[in-house]
Amino acid sequence: RRLYFDTHALVCLLEENGFTTQQSEVIVSALVKIMNTNLDMIYKDMVTKVQQEIALQQVMSHIGGVKKDMIILEKSEFSALRSENEKIKLELQQIKKQVMDEITKVRADNKLNLNLEKSRVKELVKLDLGSLFPSNSEYSVTSHAQQDRALTQTDRKIDTEVADLKTMLESHKLDNIKYLAGSVFTCLTVALGFYRLWI
Repeated sequence: RRLYFDTHALVCLLEENGFTTQQSEVIVSALVKIMNTNLDMIYKDMVTKVQQEIALQQVMSHIGGVKKDMIILEKSEFSALRSENEKIKLELQQIKKQVMDEITKVRADNKLNLNLEKSRVKELVKLDLGSLFPSNSEYSVTSHAQQDRALTQTDRKIDTEVADLKTMLESHKLDNIKYLAGSVFTCLTVALGFYRLWI
């Protein structure tokens, strides 16, 4: 261990200032012991340059391993998210097609029921009027008005049902859009998380 001062010069300086040679040597040896003790305490908390370089290499290799793991995880996670999004899109298209088919079917059924109901009501009114009042034209006009009123009410019911079906279709569309938006935001969140970890 090096000493950064000249011990002999310090002994000579002490002798010139009135200390004996033995006293000067005792003082210098005490100073050397104190310095060695202080240096030992300092060196306990310090590392050598070689140890520091080894630790740095270990940290860098660990970071490289983590980066490789992140790349592998990112690729697998993104492929899984893409396949999941494709499945969701296909399911949404199937649901949309089913809803449109159901709406078309309900409309056709309602039109058919309406036409049947109209024809049945007309036949019943004709039969009732013909049997009860064969020559009363005033009652015939009143019955036509009632018949028209009944047809108007039936049309209103059909319009109400069609409006309800449209509302249901819109709610399904909104649910599908919310689901797609949630999926897209989830994918973006995961991608940004990977990007931040990567950087």
